[in-house]
Amino acid sequence: MDTKDVSERLAVRLKEARKSLGLSLDSLSKLSGVSNSMISQIERAETNPTVVTILRLTNALNVDFAGLIEDEISDQNPIKTITRAEQVPVIGGYGSDCTIRVLSTPEDLGDTEIYDITFEKGGALNSEAHAKGCVETLTVFSGEVIVTSGSASENLGQGDTIRYAADHAHSIKAPNGPVHCLLVVSGA
Repeated sequence: MDTKDVSERLAVRLKEARKSLGLSLDSLSKLSGVSNSMISQIERAETNPTVVTILRLTNALNVDFAGLIEDEISDQNPIKTITRAEQVPVIGGYGSDCTIRVLSTPEDLGDTEIYDITFEKGGALNSEAHAKGCVETLTVFSGEVIVTSGSASENLGQGDTIRYAADHAHSIKAPNGPVHCLLVVSGA
């Protein structure tokens, strides 16, 4: 399934879900916090919304995220989804000099979230406290990072893994150069 197919399927199914609840664009905008114009563009397949935008809309409509875009899974084809590299959602606006790719399936967001993160030299990802009991596990594939949770800090290098409380303010910093790591957030 290519990006155009996903956009068109999302457009049709999102509009159907909104209309089945008798909601206007304005009503859905107020419920979701997504602007009228953005909802309209999504429903016309004129934009590729972020994962966060889609989550806001599906939560407001009380519909299944994956169900909006996936084909039916049959017994003949046990593969549920394939997301090609160019289709992986990228989160913007968080951190500095870092790229965050969302590897989690839509239905897992909010429970267990998986992110592929790359940092440029001096890059950082600073986070406020998440929900009580939330834990993050970070594995460094290349480079070196400094991870801070609350008042504790640890230096990590290639191959190192750290598990830390994310219900405190926390950060990942790459002061010395490019870094590639995998972040798993549990209990978000």
